[in-house]
Amino acid sequence: MKGKIIALAASALALAACAGPPPAAAPGAPYGPGPARAAGAIVPGSEADLRATAGDRVYFAFDRSDVSPAAQQILARQAAWLKHYRHVAVRIEGHCDKRGTRAYNLALGARRAHAAKSVLVAAGIPPSRIATISYGKDRPIVLGNTERDFALNRVAITRVR
Repeated sequence: MKGKIIALAASALALAACAGPPPAAAPGAPYGPGPARAAGAIVPGSEADLRATAGDRVYFAFDRSDVSPAAQQILARQAAWLKHYRHVAVRIEGHCDKRGTRAYNLALGARRAHAAKSVLVAAGIPPSRIATISYGKDRPIVLGNTERDFALNRVAITRVR
């Protein structure tokens, strides 16, 4: 009987030794997950905060790069957000739908990204905090062939870098 108890205790110790290390702290969380970092919590100054507070996308008409009144409002909210979070830099990505040549859409995506940047700069955001890039039609936001799909791909997206 004493042998069985010793064998059982040795087995328990062996299993305990095989247990993995404790979970590491979540990225950006100095003391691991907690109430302030609960799942779904939006971190102030993050890309999720920008998206939830100001909106991260402005849409364009077919073959156009001029900023619509609705896009102006979103960019005004982004500018206010960027003024609040002065340490944050962003990258504006210009996208296009899949119609047209690759070269044409890369140029159009660049014009869209620069148009959005120009509105932010005019609102007082230093140009050094705003990078731009064009993905043209190479990185569609939505896959598909409907007019709605095309419209969703004609966009400039502001991302925190």
